[in-house]
Parts: sequence; structure tokens; C-alpha cells
Amino acid sequence: MSGPLRGRAAPAVRALLAVAAGLLLFASFPPRPLWFLAPLGLALLIGVVTAAPLRRRAGFGYGYLAGLGFFVPLLPWVGVYVGPLPWLALAAAEAVFVGLFGALVVHLRSLPGAPLWIATAWTLTEWLRASVPFGGFPWGRLAFGQPDGPFVSLAAVGGAPLVSFAVALTGAGLAALVVTARRRPAGRRDWTVPVAASLLGPLLAAVAWPLVRAGTDGAGAETVTVAAIQGSVPRLGLDFNAQRKAVLDNHVARTLELAADVDAGRVPAPQVVIWPENASDIDPLRNADAARDISAAAAAIGAPILVGTVLANGDGTTSNSVIVWDPETGPGEQHDKKIIQPFGEYLPWRSFFRLFSEYADRAGNFVPGDGDGQVGAAGLPIGVATCYEVAFDRAFRESVDAGAQLLAVPTNNATFGDTEMTYQQLAMSQLRAVEHGRAVVVAATSGVSAIVGPDGRVQQRTDLFVPAALVAQLPLRADVTLASRLGVAPELVLCAVAVAAAGLAVVRGRREKTGAGAEPPAGTAGAPAGGRFDKEDL
Repeated sequence: MSGPLRGRAAPAVRALLAVAAGLLLFASFPPRPLWFLAPLGLALLIGVVTAAPLRRRAGFGYGYLAGLGFFVPLLPWVGVYVGPLPWLALAAAEAVFVGLFGALVVHLRSLPGAPLWIATAWTLTEWLRASVPFGGFPWGRLAFGQPDGPFVSLAAVGGAPLVSFAVALTGAGLAALVVTARRRPAGRRDWTVPVAASLLGPLLAAVAWPLVRAGTDGAGAETVTVAAIQGSVPRLGLDFNAQRKAVLDNHVARTLELAADVDAGRVPAPQVVIWPENASDIDPLRNADAARDISAAAAAIGAPILVGTVLANGDGTTSNSVIVWDPETGPGEQHDKKIIQPFGEYLPWRSFFRLFSEYADRAGNFVPGDGDGQVGAAGLPIGVATCYEVAFDRAFRESVDAGAQLLAVPTNNATFGDTEMTYQQLAMSQLRAVEHGRAVVVAATSGVSAIVGPDGRVQQRTDLFVPAALVAQLPLRADVTLASRLGVAPELVLCAVAVAAAGLAVVRGRREKTGAGAEPPAGTAGAPAGGRFDKEDL
């Protein structure tokens, strides 16, 4: 070893650098427009893991520290009203997957073209994190930090997995560039793979961006005028819905104000109005007063309202639903939230977790719905992903497959206070817009509500905790992007490549052990490195 990682201080220094790598990943996420820090953070983590002849368990350890550096500051909104234990427990659990990535870096480092296989390993760990346990938790995918950067254009080609892969490949390539520059003797330096890995992601994004612009310019497309209502709430926190009638009244009142503005000619008349999740936590199918208030709002605005509500199922369970409320016929089609949030909307292992937190019994008893995530309003097919659902690839994929031409994200962020959660979620909506080439309307109870164009750019947005109404004319898209056509295929291919590369590394390792002493393997003294992170050179 050489340089700053010499001697007994090396593990401590590497540990600090690993945490710094995680902090760089965190800093790349909204509301900061520092998307370029993500590949730098990954480059630093890969450099830490490959800067000495570490074992896989050490790679896991440094990766885990990076995961803590990433998730601990990313997720404090989880515990803002329930205390630090759920927040820190979730961060610690999610960091395991970054630890797995660190172990895979050690495992794959000796393969020719290592940056490519390392990038696929990141895709594999993101897929695992979005799948297990309890249905997974995809929050913090690299793609969700890229709505303001060039990499987001790749969402139209391969969705969030391809965006994350491109960021990871760029980071792995940057790490390989540094490694190659430090190799001795100079004659052994092969720049081909490091340079290619560093530039491939940005080049692909540059090629994809004109395609995104051409497919989402709206020229000749049919349009629809849509309104998003942000009524705000009486107070923040878990008890905001103790004043459920006040929350409903806020959204009714703001809709009536919009109707007055329409009558005065100050804004165009919307054809569809979207209320947030939990706008009516009083079941309007069972409560005549709530139904009357919603009907009055729909009649005043002269358009159907997508009402976020909670429906009692009669068996002790509830559904988190969006109902299309027509001004003439009343309640119609509905979307029952299919991907419900563990430890919030329902609690797995309730008897176990109540031993650790008094809030366990306050978790909901929601059940998942079914259907394709699409509702019809004013003759328009609208895809709905309620709050947490927007983090999952399959939510809008199913609704677009069913023909949705406009996307809506009704969400309730009042339970997360004045945190970065709402900005992180808005970034997901921006990526989904590019992924499917459709405008997205975000309606939040307390903010941030937004109108997002098909190119992922925010056209309008509200402030936090301020009642507001956004009105915009948006294109309706019937054609689909390549990402919508390919569906899960790009992610499956990248994950399969990662598994195959891991298997190849095992085979190569066994062959090198059995052939030790016969002749030096490729990549050791006197042989070209071929894009490897060779231990003896680092």
C-alpha cells in the first residue's frame, strides 16, 4: 500500500472515505440540484473498496458504512413524528444492500472490463432493495436523484434501472481512471476501458435526450386542461386527520375559489380536477355530508374530481382510494392503492414490533387493491399512482399498458412535516414523466404540488403549507416510449449480466488458484490490465 492508506490508519481512513461516499450520494438528491455528485460518490466508494487487497467481508463493511452515510441523512422524514428508531432501523436495513454492492465490487474487480460488471452489480442490488423484504423499498435509487441532469433522458429508453446503471457505470469508470493513472510502470497503463466506461453513460444520455424532446414536444397532440388542488391541513403530524372534516373543507373551499376564478375568466376551465391523497378521510360512500360537499365542489367547477379518500371495507380493513366524482352522476371508477406502505398503512409482525414502539398500534389496517391503475374521467384515461406507489416501476407501467394518456400522483405529505421527503417524491414523478412520455400531475395535501411536462421538467409548483390551485393545459399521449414497451426487460438483462459476471469471477478465481505458479495470469506484472482493478497496482 502507498499514500494516505498506509499502515494502521488505513482502515480508519477508508471507513471515513466510505461514509463520505455515502454523503456524496445523499447530496446528489433533491432539493439540491447536485446530480453530478452521484457518480463521484460511487467512484469514491469503489476506490475505497479496491484500494487494497480486501476480502469480500471488508468490502461489505465499507459498503455498509457508505450505505449509512447515504440513508441516514436521506430518510429522517420516516421518524419525524414517531421518533428516531424507525428511521435509523430502516436506514440500517437499506445500508445492507450497499454493503452487498461493496462485496460484489471486491468479487468482480479482477475481471477484464470490471467497471461494466460493477455497474450491473449496482443494478442488481437496487433490484433486490426494491423487492425485499415486505415488498421492498426503492427509495434512494440513483435514478431518483437525476431529474435535473442529463442521465434522466435514459429513462425513456430503459426506465429507472437504465438511469441508475448509467450513473453507476460513470462512477466505476471514474474510479478506474484514477486507478489506471496510478499504475506503475507507466507502460502497463491501458486507458481504453476506463475512458469508455466513464464516457459511455453521458454519451448515451446525450443521444437519448433529442429523442425525448422529439417525442414530448406536444406538437399536434390533443390536450386537456387539468387542475391540481392543494388544500393544506389544519396541522402537521400523524394527528392531522383528527380534523378530517377540516381537511375536506379546505379542499372543497379551494376548489370553490378556483370555480370563482374560472367564472371570472381569470383561469381556463379545467376538464379534470385532481385532489390529493387523504383529501377526504371521511368515507364519502358512507357519509352523506362528505358526499354532499364533494358533489357541490364538482358541480361548481363543472368537472369530475379525482378524490383521494379512505374507504371502510366493512371487515375492519380500509382501502386508500381515488374515486372519480362526476358533477352529475357522483362517484364512479376508483383506484384502490395496490402498493401499500409497510409500517405505515399496515404493520407486518404487529405483535413483534409493538415491543419496540408505542406507535406500532397506530399503523393502519389497509389492504391492497387490484386493477390496472387506470381510471376514466371526462372520457380521459388517467393513470394513478398514489403517493408511495410512484417509487415502484410497475405502478405506472401497468396503467400505461392499459392505455393511460395522462398520469396523476395524489399524495399526502403532511405526515412527514417540513422535510425533504416531498422533494424526493417529486423527483420520482419527474422521472416517471420521461420514462413514459406523459405529463404528470402531482396533487399534495400540504405540498409540493406540481405540474410536470412529458420531458420531466416542472412547469408549475406550489410552496409548502399554502392552499393553492394549479391549472395547466397538458398533452395527451397515446404513443409509448421504448421504456414502456420494454417494461422490466432492461432491468432483468442487467441483473442477469451481474449474476453471470459473479459466476465467471468464481470460475476464474478457482482456475487462478489451481494454476498458481505455472505462469502469471493476465493483468499481473508485465501484462495489460484490461480494465481490471488489480490488487497489486492499487
